[in-house]
Amino acid sequence: MRYKGFKLLKIRIDRGVAFVTIDNPPINVLTMDLVAELSRLATKVKKDDDVRVIVFDSANPDFFIAHFDVNFLAQAPDEVPPKPTQPHVLHQVNEAFRTMPKVSIAKIEGINRGGGSEFVLALDMRFGAIGKAVLAQPEIMIGIIPGGGSTQRLPRLLGRSRALEVVLSGLDLSAELAEKYGYINRALPPDKITSVVNALAYRIASFPAETIALAKKAVLAAEELPLKEGLLEEEHLFNQSLALPAAKERMKMFLEFGGQTRETELNLSNLLDKIS
Repeated sequence: MRYKGFKLLKIRIDRGVAFVTIDNPPINVLTMDLVAELSRLATKVKKDDDVRVIVFDSANPDFFIAHFDVNFLAQAPDEVPPKPTQPHVLHQVNEAFRTMPKVSIAKIEGINRGGGSEFVLALDMRFGAIGKAVLAQPEIMIGIIPGGGSTQRLPRLLGRSRALEVVLSGLDLSAELAEKYGYINRALPPDKITSVVNALAYRIASFPAETIALAKKAVLAAEELPLKEGLLEEEHLFNQSLALPAAKERMKMFLEFGGQTRETELNLSNLLDKIS
């Protein structure tokens, strides 16, 4: 599948990984044009059988995404509209990446606030460069609250108290503090973040697409279902994975190459190269 016509996203496909670079000068503001391209990307990549993992980064060394376009927000009507019955476009884009059967990863090496923070919160994983990555929800400083999902996602990741600290202070969090709070997966040295993220992306992409999709669906069920129902859903998805032809073949190879023997189990990661 070809990715033509994108002006604000630079897209490269390699070994099952879509590397997507955000490039909306001068500071990667999350404009409606960028939202539209992210929406189109989500639609295309979901259908692309050659892609199993998406890695987002930025062409700007100082900004991942600065924030949502305040010029657009300032044009809001003076009267409060009726309560919506359908999610707005940014929610739709974020949910598309959260729920699609592909794994999405943010490699954050600059400032990422407001709508940019909310975008990466909807992705599956986030990694930040120490001394460079900054995350924040600064909406309170201009008299509004976050509107792209962070009031719902941050409490699930950070807990109520820390989520309120982020939302009500509007202050920047460093990569180290973001990692401590659970805002990102890991804070990594700037000279290592690319190699770590790429290695993880390629590793995940080496596994069967159907298994990746089932695993992600099972984990998402934990966000949406009570424990008992979630366990039943996991069992159902587990049984589906057992029936996959790729799983049958890989289990056979696992045993043929020494799985469940002391020598192999002590260095199990080495077996991946043999059965990929």
